[in-house]
Amino acid sequence: MNLEHIFFDLDHTLWDFERNSALTFGKLLPEAGVDINFDNFLSTYVPINSKYWKLYREDKVSKAKLRYARLKETFDALKCEVSDEVIHHLSEEYIRQLPNFNHLFEGTFELLNYLKDKYQLHIITNGFEELQTLKMSKSGILDYFQKIITSESVGVKKPNPRVFQFALNKAQALPENSMMIGDNLEADIQGALDVGMKAIHFNAEDIKDIPQNVISVAKLLEIKQYI
Repeated sequence: MNLEHIFFDLDHTLWDFERNSALTFGKLLPEAGVDINFDNFLSTYVPINSKYWKLYREDKVSKAKLRYARLKETFDALKCEVSDEVIHHLSEEYIRQLPNFNHLFEGTFELLNYLKDKYQLHIITNGFEELQTLKMSKSGILDYFQKIITSESVGVKKPNPRVFQFALNKAQALPENSMMIGDNLEADIQGALDVGMKAIHFNAEDIKDIPQNVISVAKLLEIKQYI
């Protein structure tokens, strides 16, 4: 395999988004005086958040709409009355405080240390631009990466091929010499395959319906056997 460049997704791939998100809400909800069963909140919020991120990727909702509506819909589903003022406060504080929690998936440092002298490493993320570098810096992984490409800087989101083409150009990489590693089968894996890159799916959530042509791993360190 003539591999020179490896592009990683960040959230749900290296940076443990669900764990860090839960810790952030665990701090914010009591501080805001929201009296709610926390387990019920999380089990309701997580799929709603995923739904809004898909809409965001498809340019069907704005960043502001995503931030507000995912909370509003969660509280409504749980029949928990929370004022718009508090929802807006929570949405802003969540973004501000989320980077303060920096759990990474098991094997992140070991994998990056294994790869860093063999390949050029980069990030391609749909996450909010103002957060991603901060997350990477505070979790100690920023210095492993040469280029960080956010969808906001490109103007479109993964899986749009323009994101991958922009990233390849910025890294001065050819698609046939490049690989994408990410958790989302549509945004990361199919998006990369469509522009001629190789791809490995990180299946932390134990998704069962994986296409036969896709390499999928449950642990980050399993990636070492494929590259």
